[in-house]
Amino acid sequence: MRVHAVLPGDVGDAAAPSGGDVYDQRVVRGLRELGVPVHEAAVPGAWPRPGAAAHAELARTLAGIPDGAVVLADGLVGCAAPGVLVPHARRLRLVVLVHLPLAVETGLPPGVVAELDTAERRCLHAARAIVVTGPWAARELVRRHGLPPGTVHTVPPGTDPAPPAPGTDGGSRLVCVASVTPRKGHDVLATALATIADLPWTCDCVGSLDRDPGFVTRLRAAIARHGLGDRMRLTGPRTGPPLDRTYAAADLLVLPSHAETYGMVVTEALARAVPVLASDVGGIPDALGRVPGGELPGLLVPPGDAGALADGLRRWLTDAALRRRLRDAAVARRNSLTGWDVCVQGMARVLEGVRE
Repeated sequence: MRVHAVLPGDVGDAAAPSGGDVYDQRVVRGLRELGVPVHEAAVPGAWPRPGAAAHAELARTLAGIPDGAVVLADGLVGCAAPGVLVPHARRLRLVVLVHLPLAVETGLPPGVVAELDTAERRCLHAARAIVVTGPWAARELVRRHGLPPGTVHTVPPGTDPAPPAPGTDGGSRLVCVASVTPRKGHDVLATALATIADLPWTCDCVGSLDRDPGFVTRLRAAIARHGLGDRMRLTGPRTGPPLDRTYAAADLLVLPSHAETYGMVVTEALARAVPVLASDVGGIPDALGRVPGGELPGLLVPPGDAGALADGLRRWLTDAALRRRLRDAAVARRNSLTGWDVCVQGMARVLEGVRE
């Protein structure tokens, strides 16, 4: 079996890392390690709304793939261009990997939501199989697009083994690992942190500052207005050893997203036994999981609710018994996480299924 992987042009860009990019790269690498030849084509453009030049490049890419070939297309590219993709789906064995339904992105005008939903539906109905990263995403795509459940396959991300984070001598080192965009809820976090300014804490927001510069400007103004300039820090993206050091120094991961298909940073934190305070939305509860006794290795709060987020942070910062309990649960959850080898094997089974 030979696989053609069609990915966004910025995959692997260290200046704008994302969980979807990491997933794509690890799957491609893992398939090659299994002995599966993978031809990788990165299509440049501001996906999912990149313009005519990107659509033309995608058309050239697909036209160069022989009839009957297995194609793994990142949904950010494939689902945004049904006019290009659907005709080729008749001759290719197409698998679409959906990291996030396109219309779920926060802040889109209603007309754009309808347009993206329609485009995604056309592409997914044309695919031989659809891969999602968690159970919530599978249910959401079936509901949103009327897909036959048997066509949607859940292949969760893996995690890399990591030593437990030593953190600090308390619970005051907070970290939010996410691109600074409206969907990730940094503005909600700033409002929540302003209400607990009487407590000792710092919060490093680690993620790309280039995906929505206007939102970043507004967020910086809010941080300054709340007087948090030396406590809530926008560090920009970190990968590799710098990101490892960030997690090692963290006491609590905070993820106030409005929408998430999975939330890979949740399992990245848990792999280091770092508890999580996150929005109870989308696939985040799946990623957070529970330990055998039923305990959560963190706290879940309603999305977009700065008051509930502040209450959760205050509980964490002031209740030593709660911190001990959540850390113990995070250690137990750490031991149940699966590696990228399991993810890659799951993807290989889906691809082999469409080939046969």
